[in-house]
Amino acid sequence: MALTAVLAFGGWGLWRALSPAPPATLSPDAARDLRAERAELEQLRQRVTTLSRSDQISREANRDLQGTLSERDEEIAGLRADVAFYERLVGSTAQRRGLAVHALRVQPQNGGAWHFTSTLTQNLNRGAVSAGRLTVVLEGTRGGKLQKLSWDDLRQQPNSPGLAYSFKYFQQVEGDVFLPAGVTPVRLTVRLTPQSGAAVEQSFTWAEATREGNGATAVE
Repeated sequence: MALTAVLAFGGWGLWRALSPAPPATLSPDAARDLRAERAELEQLRQRVTTLSRSDQISREANRDLQGTLSERDEEIAGLRADVAFYERLVGSTAQRRGLAVHALRVQPQNGGAWHFTSTLTQNLNRGAVSAGRLTVVLEGTRGGKLQKLSWDDLRQQPNSPGLAYSFKYFQQVEGDVFLPAGVTPVRLTVRLTPQSGAAVEQSFTWAEATREGNGATAVE
């Protein structure tokens, strides 16, 4: 019983010692020091808030800068690829090549449509115009069976004319094709039928043609 009383009295004394004294009991000097400490504490809180906001702004600015730099790097890489392409095609040391399908890019559209962009080239007969028609054939699977879709199938109309092309050095020919439901594409073949001369074909895998960037490029 006596031990309990001693512990209770000691706890009360400790609470009194650690508890802040009521303002009415503070001396003028102690009250002034308390006000100064409170003012300093408030300044520190404001400074922490300001620094935190500044750090957030810096992080956001850094992310924006990194994004801009990444876009510029991609733009520079694209320009370098274009320069290399033009040098191979019309440069003084360019290897002479006849009519060819240099690249193919395919992008999804609404309603099961796919938009394709095909880059055609030739520098064998410089200054001469290459003209003709372009068609596309698709190989894929449906129900576990191989299937080949003609240009008429992909355009969903019988006797569909090919897309016209006419250029001296290169041209991008664009069009839309429609894939029937349930068909899993595997390969695309671009066929060029010139006004004179033999037809030219170039095949691209669907995975390469639909990848981000410039799509598939023909392997030389």
